[in-house]
Amino acid sequence: MPKLSDVINALEELYPPRWAESWDAVGLVCGDPEAEVGRVLFAVDPVQAVVDEAVEWGADLVVTHHPLYLRGVTSVAATGFKGRVVHGLIRAGIGLHVAHTNADHADPGVSDALAEAVGLRVLGPLIADPTDPAGRRGSGRIGVLEPPLTLSAFAAQVAAGLPATAAGVRVAGDGDRVITRVAVCGGSGDSFLAEVRAAGVDAYVTADLRHHPASEATEASPVALVDAAHWATEWPWLRLAERGLTEAAAGHGWQLETKVSHLVTDPWTAHAPMNP
Repeated sequence: MPKLSDVINALEELYPPRWAESWDAVGLVCGDPEAEVGRVLFAVDPVQAVVDEAVEWGADLVVTHHPLYLRGVTSVAATGFKGRVVHGLIRAGIGLHVAHTNADHADPGVSDALAEAVGLRVLGPLIADPTDPAGRRGSGRIGVLEPPLTLSAFAAQVAAGLPATAAGVRVAGDGDRVITRVAVCGGSGDSFLAEVRAAGVDAYVTADLRHHPASEATEASPVALVDAAHWATEWPWLRLAERGLTEAAAGHGWQLETKVSHLVTDPWTAHAPMNP
């Protein structure tokens, strides 16, 4: 079996920490680099339910998209839920590694996985990384819907392609409008609305759209908005990351078992429809 340091090196070849935003906290959170790794669990959120799943499955490493600690701390005492997560992992001998905005910017990355899940052929990044000479890395993706669909039909395809959540999928726009060119961004994407409008797309699939940015975007242009749960838009990346690590393990001759968590860790647990 490989050492934890070997597995981390393989993951950081896929998602180099230098691609992360300056404010981000990526990399190894806990774990002994010399420990052997036989089982790796992939999940979106480093929450207690995921730790419990990792312990029950016998994982040696958990790879999450979201950081456990995004800002510096002076204590990891088990007096809060994050400290309890750390203690639970260490007691079980399980490491935790985070690939966040470095996975967002990768090629392929989080938005590529989202585009594939909702039926798009990727053309390139929504916002290209200027340090990438090939022009393939960056934030978000632009894709083509083949064949074109009405907005209503496309929204249904998005809902079917993503894991189910209580909130479902929200739509802003004319349901009969034909959609061909689509921008996507896994996770919170309303900070890219200006770039979406400039890209001349018919629709934008993302998460966490707030009232005012969404209202202003639909007033300023005919772009349709398709808003899914944050967790759901990032979950497809787990299979992409799993595949990348599995291929690396095969290349090194490692005996490594991997698993993608299907736990729904979206914080919203119910949806009560309102009568029109």
